[in-house]
Formats: sequence, C-alpha cells, structure tokens
Amino acid sequence: MTSTVGPPPYYENSGFQPENVYSARQPVGANPYAQYYSTSAPSVPSYVPRVDTRQSTRPVAPSPVRTRASNVKKILIIIISILIVICCAIAAFFIWYFVQSGCLNSLIECGSSGVCVTASQWCDGVNDCPNGEDETRCVRLFGPNFTLEVYSPVSKSWYPVCQDDWNDDYGKIACKDMGYSVDTYYYSRGIVTEVSSKIYMKINTSAGNADLYKKLYASDSCTSGNVVSLRCIECGLSTKSVSAMNRIVGGSVATLGQWPWQVSLHVQGTHVCGGSIITPQWIVTAAHCVEGQLSEAYRWSVYAGILNQNKMVLGKGYQVQLVISHPDYDTDSKDNDVALMKLETPLSFNDSVRPVCLPNPGMMFQPNEECWISGWGAEYQGGKTSNNLNYAMVPLIEYSTCNSVSIYNGMVLPTMICAGKLVGGVDSCQGDSGGPLVTKKNSVWWLVGDTSWGTGCASPNRPGVYGNMTVFTDWIYKNMQANR
Repeated sequence: MTSTVGPPPYYENSGFQPENVYSARQPVGANPYAQYYSTSAPSVPSYVPRVDTRQSTRPVAPSPVRTRASNVKKILIIIISILIVICCAIAAFFIWYFVQSGCLNSLIECGSSGVCVTASQWCDGVNDCPNGEDETRCVRLFGPNFTLEVYSPVSKSWYPVCQDDWNDDYGKIACKDMGYSVDTYYYSRGIVTEVSSKIYMKINTSAGNADLYKKLYASDSCTSGNVVSLRCIECGLSTKSVSAMNRIVGGSVATLGQWPWQVSLHVQGTHVCGGSIITPQWIVTAAHCVEGQLSEAYRWSVYAGILNQNKMVLGKGYQVQLVISHPDYDTDSKDNDVALMKLETPLSFNDSVRPVCLPNPGMMFQPNEECWISGWGAEYQGGKTSNNLNYAMVPLIEYSTCNSVSIYNGMVLPTMICAGKLVGGVDSCQGDSGGPLVTKKNSVWWLVGDTSWGTGCASPNRPGVYGNMTVFTDWIYKNMQANR
C-alpha cells in the first residue's frame, strides 16, 4: 500500500524487490532478479571469420553427341516432373481445405492440436485428446450464483443442469472434474435461473452406474423449474468488515480475519510477493514473481493467517511443492502475468485462513466498482516494505481510459485490468506484487485480479495494473485438475 509521501523518482512497479536482498525496482522488461545470474563473464567480440578459398576451373568437356534415346529420356523426365508438381498442388489444396474446415461435422477438434474425436468420446472419462481437452471442458460454474453448466459436444454449447434427480454425489463428481478436492465440497441446491433456457441437461436415472456425463442428456423441459447451483468450496467469506478510506497514509492496517485469503510468499526468510488462497493447496500469484531461478518450488515458503512479518520469521511456513507459471507470460509486456503454487501440505482453514472465490464465466466487473487491495508493500514510492498487512480501496478504471495516451498509451492488454484513482494517492507498490484485488458481490468476495505492474506508486494518471482473473480461470482449473 502506498501514499504520495516521499521522494518522487520515476520507476516501473513491476514486482517487489526487498532492499536487503534484491536491487531497486527496474523498468518493465528488465530482469527483477538479476542477482541470481552471473554478470562477470567476459564479453566475447562478435565477428564473421574470413576463410581464404581456392577457386579451381573445371576443364571444359567435349559436347556429347545427342541421340534419340537421350531425347526420350529428357521428355520422360519432364512429364514425371509435371505429374509430381500436379500431385503436390492437389495435396496442398486438400491440406489447406481440411485446415480451413477443421474437423468434419461429426467430429470435434481437440483445441489447436488438429486432432479430431467423436462426440461420444467427449466427456466419457477417457483422455482422447493430446492435452485432455475432451475431459476438462465438460463442466463449469456460471455467473455470481455458481450455476452449474455442462458442455454439449453435439451442439457445442453450454447448458444449465436441471435440479430434477440431481444430488450431492453428482455434485462431488463435477467439482472433482474442475480440480477441487472432494473434502472441500460445500453444497448443491436448486435456484431459479436468472436467464431462461430452452435447453437443460438432465440426469437419466435409468443409466445405471455409467459415468456422470453419459447419464446427462439434453431436454427442453425441467419439471422442478430450478437449475443446480454448485459450490465446490466455501469461499469469499470474511469475518471482519472493511471501511473505505479516501486516502492511504502509511496504509490502513488490517485486522486478523479481514483478508483471510492473503498470504505472504518468502524466499530465504524475506517477503518477496503476495498471493491469494483459492483451495487448501493452491495459491494464485503473479508470474513475474517466479521468474528465473525463483520458478524452483523449494525456494519458497508460504505464510497464511499472520499479519506481522516479524512473527513470520519466528514461525515455519508452508513449503511449496509445485510452481506453475502461465506458458504465455511475457516478461516485457507482463501479458498473462499469473502463476500457481501448490503446497506440499494443505492449509487448515479457520476464521483467519480462508479461500477467495474465483470469478465464474459470465461475471462482469464494471468501471468504478469498488475493489480492495492488500499486502505488505512499501507505504510510499521507493520506501521499505511494511511490517504489517495494509489495505486500501481502489475503483476499477475503464479499459479504454487506462489505455489512453495520457495514461498507459496502449500498454494495457486484454489480460490486464486497471484500478486506482487517477488523481493519485492510493495504489499498490513494491512488495504487493501477486497479491489480491478483490470485490464483494452477492455477499461473497471475488478475486478480480493479481497485482502486476504500474509506473511508480500512487502517481497521478498512473494507476495500478492487475492480471485480469476472469481471463485466467479456465487455465487455473485445468492445471488444478491436471495436478491433483
């Protein structure tokens, strides 16, 4: 958290660098962890070696006598060459046709791999696609009411699940397919659908012990009139209320249980970045926090439910088992700035340690919507990290406004979202990277973004830029499912 107090140097807010471990913040694109790499290697001049070559002149051979046989041979070669060219052209046409057309009407394409499978192979419990797309695109939660939807490979559409004959056993299977543990299952219940649907997915109770998705069929009727609302984990609950602050002066100090999903990520006993709890074993943070050698899981310790950094030094953090950075993360632009950490042992949830809710497809966060940031970042531009967890309210900023010439001039990509006050004074800063940007809707807290970058801290017309979590939820679920 930050205020405008302090010296006014210009620098890029692209990740926290503790003053006793890392160098000062560097511009976007620079390596924030340069100390991990050797710079003492001697420079090597670049040149193109010159090699003297000897040119020899081949003796001129007498012209051969042309015969009829040689003419026939030449004609045959020409004919064969023409046939080869024609065959290649035909082959190229068919390759182009099938690439343009994709799979045949009766088949479904597996992502971008070009592999095609039948509709019956989709969601049948067997991975038929190279990357398992046929089994990871079967179920999703839609909208702020967690409406359960199932994908129909036949119509290539998502349909809500009718509550008729649905029970918790089916709900647990659906949650497991999204990467959640059965241990965190919360509930399935019927709700009145907000958007009327002409097609529902229903359970065929006479299908016996068949796989869940083989029991589902499309229907134009739903007797109960209700669709399934599925909660795979009790998320987004805070035991403490928050009050809006118009301006941060040294940050508003958080109380225990206020932001229970906030974690501190340490390397060698020093706070480096923030993160957000989404399940007992999974943490969301920023990809720029885990670049280079910091992508190695053994380097990290995670602290949850502790507000004071000094107390963390005395305790033992949770060890990280796996670090997964988004494969399309770009160091220079900070595109796709998101990463996951899987803990070796699961967190124990209580009033001060709880998960935040991932946004569901169909959710829209509007400009000027109140969001909240939290972290142990510097309290003023260029300052030291805070010993206490601080928080602040920042409104969302419209995408086109943030990308205008006077602000970030096109640097904000679709995988990013802006929040802050254009007059300055309230912002995230060094040490807040990877931490949560959240908002409250339908009585639960949602993870809108992860702290990514910005120019300076709390400067006018330089708001904070965050990873847009609505873009990343599919990627998160896929990795949770693949690394259970």
